Amino acid sequence: MAEGARTGGAVGGTLAAGGMSVELPLWKAISYFRVLALGYALLRYFNSYLHFLHPVAGWIYFGALILWTLASTRAFANPQRCTWYVLGFDLTLAVTGIVLSGMTDAPGRISHGAPTLPTIWAAGTVLGFAAKGGWRPAAASGAVIGVANILSHGGPTGDNIHNIVLLLVAGCAIGYVIELARASEATLTRALQVEAATRERERLSRDIHDGVLQVLALVQRRGAELGDGTGSGGGADFAELGRLAGEQERALRALMTGGPLPAQRLPEAGPAEAPDPAAPRDLTALLRPYADERITLSAPGTPVLLPGPAAGELAAAVGAAVDNVRRHAGEGARAWILVEDEPEAVTVSIRDDGPGFAPGRLGEAERAGRLGVSQSIRGRVLDLGGTAELYSAPGEGVEVELRVPRKASR
Repeated sequence: MAEGARTGGAVGGTLAAGGMSVELPLWKAISYFRVLALGYALLRYFNSYLHFLHPVAGWIYFGALILWTLASTRAFANPQRCTWYVLGFDLTLAVTGIVLSGMTDAPGRISHGAPTLPTIWAAGTVLGFAAKGGWRPAAASGAVIGVANILSHGGPTGDNIHNIVLLLVAGCAIGYVIELARASEATLTRALQVEAATRERERLSRDIHDGVLQVLALVQRRGAELGDGTGSGGGADFAELGRLAGEQERALRALMTGGPLPAQRLPEAGPAEAPDPAAPRDLTALLRPYADERITLSAPGTPVLLPGPAAGELAAAVGAAVDNVRRHAGEGARAWILVEDEPEAVTVSIRDDGPGFAPGRLGEAERAGRLGVSQSIRGRVLDLGGTAELYSAPGEGVEVELRVPRKASR
């Protein structure tokens, strides 16, 4: 499972790196908003501080507000750095400025709805709570700011209620959107993990079909022949061997179609492994071992180059089709492999003169767990971005056409 672990790790690393992709733009926007809101609050106070009863206290507060806003800008731009302690201090500073407004401003200005010292800067606090915890923390922080606003102005007024409602609606709306975004991202993460696991299982299924299942099927047939005396020997031991091989074959097919595969140790690469697996390989050279007295290979005189992995997978798909010819077309059947090297794609056709099969036979075989065509042939070619078409009719043989586009196989 070494390759499976690498695949899962790559998917997990990608998701971990992009886990905050939906939230990061919002956090950056909140960080920018706090800086702009601070500038707006400073401008408002500069234009009206002469009307305050204690303007020096207001300037002292703005000094602390400037230092905190600049010091916390990086924290508000990143969800990991913006902890609940940071948000708690931010809320404390906002409430302090609102309460201080009632102590430093002139009563007449307060009664006429003069803005508080932090003005809209306090909205950045509510937005921070919304981004961090959703709509409930946003509603709680907005309620605290609203109560402080009412108390500092001597009671509820029309302007106060209007501003508080707007603050609560904006904070709760953004918090709810954040919760939906997180739920959607979690669903997408699970879907990608399931897709990665499915693709890995299909890859292992192809490998098992091309190796273990073929051997088990052969052992089962030969064991049955030797057990009933039609082969070169006889005996109950051979029959039992064939029966056990058949049971193991069926168990593996069941795992391939529905259950998780047991952990397998893949062979480690030996010293003869190509230093660059992605290097181009000649498809014709890979297909030449399939040719014999029954199977004819026709290919261009020049090498048909494909990237190493793509050439290997396409050759394996052709090998699975050839194996089907040898197993199902009959002893006297012949087959032809035709390789066409086109500018945009490589097409390989495998045709035999065997008995063919009726429509719907492939679907029945797949439902029964025999995945030679769907996994070893179609699955491989589809993974390369290509197409696999099968044509057959009773008495007319079978033709398999595999087409792999060059761009998709790079």
